[in-house]
Order: sequence, then structure tokens, then C-alpha cells
Amino acid sequence: MRDPLELIRFESDAHASELGARTMVVALGGLVDAGNTQRLLVQHLLANSNPVVVASFDIDQLLDYRGRRPLMTFDRDRLTSYEDPSLNLYRLTDDEGTPFLLLAGPEPDYQWERVCEAVLFLTRRLGVQMVISAHGIPMAVPHTRPVGMTRYATDHSLIPENEPVFGTVQIPGSLEQLLHFRLGEHGVDAVAFAVHVPHYLAAMDFGDSAVAALDAIVGVSGLSLPVSELAMQAELHRREISRQIEANPEIRDVVHGIEQQFDAFQEGRQRQNLLATELAELPSAEEIGAELEEFLRTEGGEE
Repeated sequence: MRDPLELIRFESDAHASELGARTMVVALGGLVDAGNTQRLLVQHLLANSNPVVVASFDIDQLLDYRGRRPLMTFDRDRLTSYEDPSLNLYRLTDDEGTPFLLLAGPEPDYQWERVCEAVLFLTRRLGVQMVISAHGIPMAVPHTRPVGMTRYATDHSLIPENEPVFGTVQIPGSLEQLLHFRLGEHGVDAVAFAVHVPHYLAAMDFGDSAVAALDAIVGVSGLSLPVSELAMQAELHRREISRQIEANPEIRDVVHGIEQQFDAFQEGRQRQNLLATELAELPSAEEIGAELEEFLRTEGGEE
């Protein structure tokens, strides 16, 4: 492997102690981002958290330009602009002045392991203690119910109240997930949230999923991140979604069917949880045996 540090260029001469932060959010796209969840989240953070570029990656070494051709603008008789792809590490601050980092840009096509090593170097250099990511996945869920998510982490203690929806499955990998795995191997805490987006909205902007992702990041990191503008955007999305569904009876019937399936599934899960709670409250065989021995001992003493 070539030197991973050759991929990174620091954009500031400041000492690492002045650039570092405890938390890093990673947003590298990937195979799917239903509801444009991650894109909406990144746009919101960059617009509301005073970003400063700390470091940049040499994207020319990492991107397949012919596979994902950058957009250019042609105006009448000349080319006027080019959307230069970039993979940058930003330093931002929350509402209380606490710094955090955001690694954002297109998912590299090449040299995944080398990129992971470069990010590991950055976590050590900048004092990062937790890495967080969030994106959307399409699910058979209705937009009229609370947004759910699949949580996973390098340590179970990071997601103590997690209730898994899936068992053991194989999935197509992404650089974000490989980085998550490598961070765990090196003892760095990493948490990820795959937000459940209604499959019929997967190709649209779904602000509710971005709000859920932001809330999840706040919950695990303790950061104080602004949400009001994103929430207002989500409200506009809900109104437009409702308008389109009401205008199409067939789609309205499909959504109603998904609501019934979702409610039945949730009711089944609640029953399982209730049964598990009731069973947990029953005394164990050892406890019953100990009580029986104590009873016999007491009875024998009275005789």
C-alpha cells in the first residue's frame, strides 16, 4: 500500500490541538441514500455550523470520473462552470461553541483501504474519540408513522437501548461501512444510523429522515446542533407528499395498506417485548430452590 498520508493535504498551518475535536461525522454517500437523507443532513450542517476546511483528499487518485461524470455548464457558445468534486474534512462548531469534524464528499471508487488508513491517521492526529455516520435506506414503512432506524456500533454499550430489526444478513459494502469496521479493529468508537425511509419516497427529498438522523447524532454525541431550519424543510416536504398522495387514489390505497402492515408488525413486537418482560419477572429455578430450602429449614426448626 502506498503511503496514506500522501492522500491528505492540511489546509491550515495551525497546530492539531487547535484543529481537533472529539466527534467526527462521516458522510461519503455510498450505494444508497434513500430520501437524500445524508445529503440534506450535510447541507444543513455546512449551512449552520460555521465550517472551515481543515484538510482535503487528493480526489484525482480516488474517483472514477467516467463512472460519475462531474457536471459542466454550457451557456450558448461557451462552457461557464465545472462542478469540481472534492472530499474535505471540515471543522464546525455547535450552538454552544463545541467543535466537531465533518468528512464529506463523494465515495471514492478506488483505494478504500488506503483511505481508511488516512482517516485513522486523522482521528489520532486530531484527537477524535467517536466517529458517527447516518444515511437513508428504503423500507416498507409509511411516512405517516414515526421514523425508525437501524443502529449499529463498534461497541454495544454505545447503543444500549437498541432493538434490532434485522438478524444476520449480507449486504453490499460501502466505504463508510468498511471505515466503521476498521475503526472498531483499532479501538475507535464508531456509531452508524441507517434511517428507514418509505420506499415510495426513496428518490425524493424526505426531510423527516434527515431530522431523525440529526437527532440521533445529537443523542449519541451530546452536541447541540440546530434543527429548526431542517424541521421547517421537513414540514414543506410532508405537505408536498400529502398533496401528491391525496391527488392519486391508487397511491393513497397503497400507503394505507403499508400503514396497516406496519401497525400489525409493531403490535407484534410489543407483544414479544411484553412477554419477554413477564418472563424476566418470573423467579429463576435457583431462586425457587433457595426459597424452598429456606421454607423447609423454617418448618424443620418449628418442629
